[in-house]
Amino acid sequence: MLSVDTSTLTFVGEGLSRPECVMATRSGDLFMPDKRGGIAVIRADGKTELIRAKNGPEGFLPNGFAVMPDRSFLIADLGPEGGVWHMAPDGTMTPRLMEIDGRHLEPTNFVGLDAKGRIWVSVSTKLIPREQSMKKGHADGYLILIDDKGARVVADGIGFTNEAIVDPSGEWLYVNETIARRTSRYPIKSDGSLGPRETFAQYGAASFPDGFAFDAEGAVWTVTVVSNRVIRTTPDGVQQVIFEDSDAGDNAAAEAAFQDGTYTRAHLDMGGRRPAGNLSGISFGGPDLKTVYLGSLFAPHLASFRSPIAGAPPVHWEF
Repeated sequence: MLSVDTSTLTFVGEGLSRPECVMATRSGDLFMPDKRGGIAVIRADGKTELIRAKNGPEGFLPNGFAVMPDRSFLIADLGPEGGVWHMAPDGTMTPRLMEIDGRHLEPTNFVGLDAKGRIWVSVSTKLIPREQSMKKGHADGYLILIDDKGARVVADGIGFTNEAIVDPSGEWLYVNETIARRTSRYPIKSDGSLGPRETFAQYGAASFPDGFAFDAEGAVWTVTVVSNRVIRTTPDGVQQVIFEDSDAGDNAAAEAAFQDGTYTRAHLDMGGRRPAGNLSGISFGGPDLKTVYLGSLFAPHLASFRSPIAGAPPVHWEF
C-alpha cells in the first residue's frame, strides 16, 4: 500500500494564508479558505488568486466551506461573528445562517453540501474562546441541517465537531470529532434527521482528526493536526498511516498534556513547526482523482502526492 515520504511531496499555489480546507473540481481549479478574508483559487494553469470578501463581518475568518453549482460559496466563519455566509463569485457577502433555536451561532467550523442540496453545518463548541473546549472528555459540539424545512440541530454532544460530509452512498453523515479523536457516522433518515452515532475510526496518541475525504473503495482518508498524519481507514476498520511529518518530542508533549488536562492551543499548533504546516484538509483531484492535495493551518501552499487509489468524486466535482 502507499507510503509517502516528505521528500517526495510536490507543492502548488503560493502566498496562501491558512489554506485550512481544500476543494478540487474536474476543471483543475482548487479552492481553499484564506485568512486574508475570502477564498483562494489555484487555477488549472497554476496561477493563484484571491476572491476577497467585500463586506464580510469584522474579524471574518473563513474556515470550512462549500462550493455551489454557480461557483459561489457557503463559508463557515470561525471569527467572532460566527455563522454561515454566502459569498458571490465577485466577493459580495450575505449572511445565510446566524442563529439557531433563538441563539446566535458561535464561531462556526464547517459547512458542506450534499447531493440532495442539503446543507450540513458543524459548530465545534459552545464555549468562547473555543480553546476552553480542548480538554479530554469535553463534548458540546453540534450539527445543523439546513433543508427546505429550515435549519435545525440534528446532533449534539460531539467532541469538538470538525468536518461533516455525507458519504458517496448518501446514507451516512461522517463527522470528525477532533477532541474525541474519532471519526463518527450517523445514518441519515428520509426526513434528514440522524440515527444513533457509530464510531467508524478511533485514533491514537497525538492524532487529532480534522479534515477527511472518501476514496473510491469506501475508505476514509483523515488528516490530523499536531502529528501531521494522513490515515486511511477501510470500511472494515483497518488503518494505515499513509504519511507523517511530526516530531516525536512534540507528539509526546501534546499527548501528555491531553491526558493530564493541560492541553492548549499551543499544543495543537505544534504541527505547524513541520514542513507539512499542521495538516487540516485533504481532497482528491486531478483528471483521474488520484492526486491528493493537503491543506494546512500554516503552510503558504498546498502539498500534494499521487495515490494508486482514486478518490470518490465529491458533490462539487462538476461545478
